[in-house]
Amino acid sequence: MALRQEPYVLVVGGSDSSGGAGIGRDIETISSIGVRACLAVTAVTVQTHEAVREIHHSSPSLVAAQMCAALQANEVAAIKIGMLATAEIVVAVAAVLRDYPQVPAILDPVLASSSGQQLLEASAIHVMTRDLMPVCRLVTPNLIELAFLAGTDPAADENDALRQGRELLATGLQALLIKGGHAIGARSADILLRFDQEPARFDAPRLAGSVRGTGCMLASAIAAHLAKASPLEDSVRKGKEFVFEKLQENAVT
Repeated sequence: MALRQEPYVLVVGGSDSSGGAGIGRDIETISSIGVRACLAVTAVTVQTHEAVREIHHSSPSLVAAQMCAALQANEVAAIKIGMLATAEIVVAVAAVLRDYPQVPAILDPVLASSSGQQLLEASAIHVMTRDLMPVCRLVTPNLIELAFLAGTDPAADENDALRQGRELLATGLQALLIKGGHAIGARSADILLRFDQEPARFDAPRLAGSVRGTGCMLASAIAAHLAKASPLEDSVRKGKEFVFEKLQENAVT
């Protein structure tokens, strides 16, 4: 029997058989922050660290049923959304979120794998921006994802990224975290945009090398801290620190 008084994060996303990203990485992150996780699986993938070999989608009704069961069974205090795969799944997830407006949702808009395999149908991008993103508390695109969502070329510099972010925010989003991991320079900066406040900047030294699943980790860490009742800006700061520490560990090992 679930202990209903404990806060949970509902993880909505796809599996990664290599363990490098997806719901496995999400659960690992959320658990390490001291919050429990429950699941709605949108897709099962066959992956190594180098390539995605197969993708098998869940039906939209199955995804919605999993979400509703998790929300009924547990004290879900935040929702983390990753791979959604199809426009129909996007619509189904958005419909559930509208029934639970009190639960903050963090969307990591997964469009492709690290190896370049498309993980969201091109036709689903418009549906995501129209139906899903406005009902999420925070959307966390990297610079490549930001350009796709904004329907433009990748940002040439930080000012260009901010312009794209503000244009996207004006479509009805509550908050946007522009991730700077794909930029260049000695420091990696993420910028939180909200209508009613000045941009908040979170930066750290840029570390050599790369780790799969950093986007999953960041969004999951933010969701876990929101579930522990931290304000949004504090949750983003703590999430950024969590990912930086994990990257440091990887650089040492």
